[in-house]
Amino acid sequence: MRRRKRGTTVAAIALSSLMVVSACAKDSGGGDSGPADASGSGCEFAPPPSAVAATSSTAATGEKVDGSALKVGLAYDIGGRGDASFNDLAAAGFDQAIRDLGVKKENSREVSAAPNEDESAKQTRLRQLASEGFNPIVGVGFAYTEALRAVAPEFPDVRFGLVDSAVEGAANVTPLVFAEQEGSFLAGVVAAYQSRKCHVGFVGGVDIPLIQKFEAGYYQGARTAAPKIRLDKKYITPAGDFTGFQDPPKGQEAAKGLIDKGADVVYPAAGASGIGVFAAVKQAGVLAIGCDADQYNQPALANNRDVIVASSLKRVDVAVYDFIRAAAKKDLASLPKVFDLKVNGVGYATSGGKIDATLQGILEGYKAQIIEGRIKVADKP
Repeated sequence: MRRRKRGTTVAAIALSSLMVVSACAKDSGGGDSGPADASGSGCEFAPPPSAVAATSSTAATGEKVDGSALKVGLAYDIGGRGDASFNDLAAAGFDQAIRDLGVKKENSREVSAAPNEDESAKQTRLRQLASEGFNPIVGVGFAYTEALRAVAPEFPDVRFGLVDSAVEGAANVTPLVFAEQEGSFLAGVVAAYQSRKCHVGFVGGVDIPLIQKFEAGYYQGARTAAPKIRLDKKYITPAGDFTGFQDPPKGQEAAKGLIDKGADVVYPAAGASGIGVFAAVKQAGVLAIGCDADQYNQPALANNRDVIVASSLKRVDVAVYDFIRAAAKKDLASLPKVFDLKVNGVGYATSGGKIDATLQGILEGYKAQIIEGRIKVADKP
């Protein structure tokens, strides 16, 4: 019962946060930016699942929660608010808390990490927020794991949320983790059906397990839909060099390399570097799929949004909002263990009108099979 209620709450918040970020693009072969229909791709498809009605949810009324007494601290990963990706989603959840819960912006603070900064800088950032009375505090990204391992025990009464990671043994750190591979599986299905060459590509920001989850789901979805599809990948930087999340020129270079090999649909999981991926896709006249949020509606991508045919959604905004709401209620145990398709913590968006009703039905069919457990999506390539 609790899980069902959570799903409607998540869906309601997600509807108001689709103006944030994600990224997608498709190939036209001859400069035609129009989409292929479900039977017009260059791939030979496996029998699709039975179509089901598109999921719809209505906003749950729920109890009114007062967060006006909270002092909320947000510690962003590199790029901060305005990265047109991961951090902007967290910012959207914070903004939603201000609107819905009465959290006072003047009593809250947003701080950001620098690329490849020393670990002590993260500890200092979190320690300063906690010392100044901010509670709850959200570490936006796994990069804060080690810092919280050191800082959280020093402030046992402060409630910390940690996006994309967990701290073993720290009772005051709530992990906010996602089944990114499930949303990416659906992105792979879209890519297969939209590709005219049956050849798709993946650009990862940094070669780490978290981004490999996106790769694994994307490849599995594409191959499930079209078993003979060709897939190529490129990571911008190796593990340990996190500039791969904040380097649009290198993102553009990586995407161009995949396109030159023949990929006509490119899916980036690369943070702000995705901006460069979309630029390369636009220049080549092919297509892309957004990541993390509905990037078709992201203002920073307005010039290239016509190549974005769909987006996988990782609802960091929902997780941040729900964490703040649960902190206000003093009920953190109500949060899901994993934000997955079952609770609408991940999903997909089709803004732009390039996905027809047939493909929409196929996507909903695969989505239902994942939720029912008939398809198990791998989290490793």
